[in-house]
Amino acid sequence: MRELVLGGQKSGKSRWAEGRAAQWLAADARHRAVLLATAQPRDAEMRARIERHRRERAARVPGLETLEVAGAELPQAILRQSSPQALVVVDCLTLWLTQLAWPPGRATAAEPEALEAPMQALEQALQAAGGPVVLVGNEIGLGIIPLGAQVRAFVDALGTLNQRVAACCQRVTLMMAGCPLTVKGAA
Repeated sequence: MRELVLGGQKSGKSRWAEGRAAQWLAADARHRAVLLATAQPRDAEMRARIERHRRERAARVPGLETLEVAGAELPQAILRQSSPQALVVVDCLTLWLTQLAWPPGRATAAEPEALEAPMQALEQALQAAGGPVVLVGNEIGLGIIPLGAQVRAFVDALGTLNQRVAACCQRVTLMMAGCPLTVKGAA
């Protein structure tokens, strides 16, 4: 089973995914769960945020292992961690795509064509995954159209990524104000 969990910032996406991991771990003593964290500590605020998330996640789901993955490593990390006894949680696809579009030291966004190969690799990894995967991402296309060309291109790329990942998933859940809305599949 693969599930994509989308929503705005602070909508409850990560908590929902952590809840899925807690259920998985409780269902069978042989189960393991690993979170592939895509955030990169590029500034002091983000370092503090990542550390807070680590502490809070460990308190909420003690058995959830966390591994940090960067950029193009994500598809391979999914394949390495995936097995019938392991639930893989990816949090989050939006930060992953941001890293690919704006790698450290780059002032302008990568061309949309440069994102095609990593997106395709992610789709292939999801299709080949040997166990359940829960992916968290932002739905940012519900607001006004951004003024800048680079931001518009990123919104378009993220929308494309979300559609492609949703096509690989049996379930899609939209989180709003902490409430899950089933978009695709059974609740």
